[in-house]
Amino acid sequence: MTTQLHSVVLGAGLMGRLLAHSLARLGHRVDVYEAQGPDAQGAAARVAAAMLAPLAESAITELPVVQMGQHALKRWPELLKELQQAVFFQQNGTLIVWHRQDAPEAQRFAQLLARTQTQLPSLPTLQSLDNAKLSAMEPALQDRFQNALYLPDEGQLDNRELLAALLDSLQTQKVGLHWNTAKAPEDFSLGTTGQPDWVFDCRGLGARQDWKALRGVRGEVIRLHAPEVTLQRPTRLIHPRYPIYIAPKPDHVFVIGATEIETEDLSPASVRSTLELLSAAYTVHSGFAEARILEISTQARPTLTNNLPAIRQLGARTLQINGLYRHGFLIAPAMLDIVLEWVQSHKTTLADQFALKFEHV
Repeated sequence: MTTQLHSVVLGAGLMGRLLAHSLARLGHRVDVYEAQGPDAQGAAARVAAAMLAPLAESAITELPVVQMGQHALKRWPELLKELQQAVFFQQNGTLIVWHRQDAPEAQRFAQLLARTQTQLPSLPTLQSLDNAKLSAMEPALQDRFQNALYLPDEGQLDNRELLAALLDSLQTQKVGLHWNTAKAPEDFSLGTTGQPDWVFDCRGLGARQDWKALRGVRGEVIRLHAPEVTLQRPTRLIHPRYPIYIAPKPDHVFVIGATEIETEDLSPASVRSTLELLSAAYTVHSGFAEARILEISTQARPTLTNNLPAIRQLGARTLQINGLYRHGFLIAPAMLDIVLEWVQSHKTTLADQFALKFEHV
């Protein structure tokens, strides 16, 4: 007989919940320590659109993140099947639209995506749409734009449904859940009696005291209920000042966002940024004029100096996973599989594949 491994996960955001869920499925006895409550109010994952758009994101990030996003599009359906509660997931592609005066910016954006496709031929081919093709694909945008880009197979899920479903899984698997209990790696003495075998630090910005390179990048999103709008897939509007995304969720709920501000300030959104987001959404579809504002939220995403994720090994069995930035849902499955690979075999094949920084401190 073998002794059951005992793992501690610090932080119950997206990464912490995913990892605790997977470790429990592997047979570990798992304890989760979270500085706040079970509703994920302090997690960046709660204030997100949860778009899975590797090619679209390639315009602003590095190739390894795009590759991790390709991995995620295969892994998310598998991970969701492990959960008892249903989570909204779709893979209808991404639309990129622009107004006529912003055509030069759209051309530049298309060139960036074309360069990515040259580097990663495995990505689905970018498609150019005229008005007729756009209207056929997305009737809600009929005659609103002359041209568009379509990125096949990109997807999205419902972030809050996922967080709730993962919490349900943790409860079902009898994971020890310690809410309002802040812990750090140094609070545990691995290898001694009564102490865990593994510690995984997934605290996001909560780990700043131990990981000095971490910083917060503020994001703002608005949730709307818009019964008159029937967009079927995430839509991005190219604009030189406030490019936005509109992510449709079930029951005519839409998540609208764009802003990235180099600050950890979590005060309410400003009037200016709110007006810009809503005005831009209105130019995409006039039905947003009669939408009801459900929520205006702000959160700071944990980010490292190069805007790329990293894993640090503090000891033989203590790992810190952080820096997911604005790509949390896009890269979390890859980060999860890298950690699980290390736990089971002490290999980092996937980390090498994605050129992930795996530091030994």
